[in-house]
This record gives sequence, C-alpha cells and structure tokens, in this order.
Amino acid sequence: MSQYQGDDMDYMADDYEMADVDDDMDEEFRGRGLGDSESEDDEDDQLNNKITDTSSAQARKGKDIQGIPWERLSITREKYRQTRLEQYKNYENIPQSGEGSEKECKPTKKGGKYYEFRRNTRSVKSTILHFQLRNLVWATSKHDVYLMSHFSVIHWSSLTCTKSEVLNVSGHVAPCEKHPGSLLEGFTQTQVSTLAVKDKLLVAGGFQGELICKYLDRPGVSFCSRTTYDDNAITNAVEIYDSLSGAVHFTASNNDCGVRDFDMEKFQLSKHFRFPWPVNHTSLGPDGKLLVIVGDNPDGLLVDSQSGKTVAPLCGHLDFSFASAWHPDGRTFATGNQDKTCRIWDTRNLSKSVAVLKGNLGAARSIRFTSDGQFMATAEPADFVHVYDVKNGYEKQQEIDFFGEISGISFSPDTESLFIGVWDRTYGSLLEYGRCRNYSYLDSLI
Repeated sequence: MSQYQGDDMDYMADDYEMADVDDDMDEEFRGRGLGDSESEDDEDDQLNNKITDTSSAQARKGKDIQGIPWERLSITREKYRQTRLEQYKNYENIPQSGEGSEKECKPTKKGGKYYEFRRNTRSVKSTILHFQLRNLVWATSKHDVYLMSHFSVIHWSSLTCTKSEVLNVSGHVAPCEKHPGSLLEGFTQTQVSTLAVKDKLLVAGGFQGELICKYLDRPGVSFCSRTTYDDNAITNAVEIYDSLSGAVHFTASNNDCGVRDFDMEKFQLSKHFRFPWPVNHTSLGPDGKLLVIVGDNPDGLLVDSQSGKTVAPLCGHLDFSFASAWHPDGRTFATGNQDKTCRIWDTRNLSKSVAVLKGNLGAARSIRFTSDGQFMATAEPADFVHVYDVKNGYEKQQEIDFFGEISGISFSPDTESLFIGVWDRTYGSLLEYGRCRNYSYLDSLI
C-alpha cells in the first residue's frame, strides 16, 4: 500500500471530492472534510437538518436518493455524472494499468434489479482514513451495521433508525481483561485503517499496526496488540473466521509484508507468514485450506493456510490489488485491482482468470459475495457499486450510481440487505438497499 508523508492523515485530496470537480457547482454543494473540528461538525448537523434522509417512497416519487437538490444547482445530474467520469483520477501505482486491462474485459449487460433502494441516512457519517483502504462497513444482520465515523465505531439500526457509539479510539484504549503474554498499556489516538465485524466480535486495525478486539456483548475491550513496530506497519485488512475446531480466529494483513493469524480463544498469535511485498488483503476459503493473498504486486498468490507455502501464483492483473473474496462454493474467488478490474478465478484452473469485470472510474477496492452465492458486489473508490448475477456467469449487473467516496460495502449475512458507506464533506451518509423479492408488495407491512 502506498505510503505518504506529513501529519495530516486525511489523504482524501481535493481531487477526490465530488464538490470540487466543477467550479460551476452551487455553493450548497461544497462542504467540509475528514479532519473537521467540533464546531464544524455542529454546523454539519445543522446542515443535516436541511438536507434530510431519503426514503424509498420519496425516491420512487423522484427525489434524489442522496437529497442533492439538482433543481437548485447550475448543473444537471447527467452533466455532472459525465464530468465525474471524465475528470476522476484513478490512483495507479503502475501507470496506464487501467487502459491496459480493457482488452480482456468481459462485457456485462446493465439493468439488473437485484437490490432496491431503501434509505439514505445522513445522520450516519461514514469516514475513511486512507484512500486505498475501503473496508470500513460491516453488517451483522439485515438491520444492524457497524462503520467508522472519525474516531468512533458506530452501530446503526435501520429498524429503529438509531445510532450508538460502540468504541471510541480517540483517547486511551486498553484491554479490560488480562491474557497470557499480553500487556495492558493499550494505545492512544488510534487511527483506524480497517475494520471487521462478525457475529459478536469486532476487530479494528490501526495505522501503526494496532489491533483492537471487542466483543459486542461484553463491556470494554478484550484484547489489544501491536502486530509490529516496523515503520511500515499499517493494518491493511482484517478477516474474522471460524476455524475448523470451532474457535474464532482473525487474520490481519499488514504493510510490513506479514499475514498474522490470531486465536481469539487464547488471545494469541497462532501463525505468522511473510511475503515479498506488502499484503493489502487476505481471504480464507470456506473450507479453511487456502488463502488468497494480494498486495503491492500485480500477481497475487494462492497459499496453503497451514504452512503459508504458495500453491499457485495468480497472474493477470496489471497493478496492485486491494480486495479479494471467496464464493461460498469454495472453488471460485475474486480479486480487485487498481487496473480498474475485478478478476474471477477457479481453483481447478488457475492459469487464467474466468472473467475480467471492468469498473467505470477506478480500482475495485472492496468485493463481497452474498452468503447464498447468488450475487457479488464490487465497490469502486467512488460513485459506483456493481452487483453481478453470479449464478448466470456474471453476464448481467446492477449498477448502483451515486456521488461520493465509498468507505465500504457489506451484505447482511441473510443476503437481505446491502449497505454502502459514502464519504463526502456535504453528502456523507449510509445507503441501504434491500434484496428484491417476488413478495415486495409486503414492503408496506414491514
């Protein structure tokens, strides 16, 4: 993952902001950034009262899903979309990788309708720390979602439309339980770069290699660890899983080229693998035997989860990769890259990818499969989430189109909800979509 200099951890430069693309945009479109002061947040709250949430009923009547008052602006939505497509700068570590990948891409039909808009919630501000890391939104049920908002992990209930702070890392964070070999000092002013929540466990990864583990049904923090004191320590990704023995584990991918496995029964490091380049994302197969490793190298790796030895290289991408995910069948998996593509692989023939799916603006920075294997969602850095029909060979997709940087995407475990975190100075929010069903006439009763 790219390093950057300076004290300001907000690397979301003006180039990445929807409000700054076109000088003709109305002043109302402009807003504040990630490092806002408290007084500015108060002003934002006042603004939120003016720019309200959007419900599915309002959207059906023609209201913009983000509440953007296009009728009062000096530009139409269509013109602004075109401007974004022309001017958005995709970050590349290897120049021209996006153009080079185009010839292999599989054309997909648009117009699929798999998830329908339910609500846009502006009181939930989903924020990003590093521009390449976008796994900061996690759903644990169709109504419960967890996300980063500045120094807080927030729980949002779409059922009761209430939010609550689950963890605050702005001050001193220390474990309230003692474990063998652990120190109780904890951390101060942790900058959370990645997040994972599964069942009752929340794991936050930090910019200095920190790991903070909290059980949602217990008070306090259970476990803190610094994976490394390396200068290049960023925790790029975390994945929680159940081991074959039934114990809860998580895997941390770090910029120091390490992948570490932690046993949450013993609160101890159980495995540590090293690779030739910084690891940006890791995914464990459903049977627990194979790991997909991607990072600051065009080629990824499929490795044995017990030994860390390479089973096969994954060759085809043209830039660095930041996302991966397994299909529940345990045979196919996906990787997302800064060359603007998501590649689908089959373990039975890894000589080339099964499909290459192209984004509109930029890198595929987050990938999720539904638990039933029917759909796969990929998130670009901004504006677009693509939901593919997996069962029909990725031939058709639903393109979810909005404005703003994407902090993360998450399907609920029962596949009924899809949540999208949007970071923008003025229009930051949480988008909620519900799976389209034949019994949608019941919506009015829910």
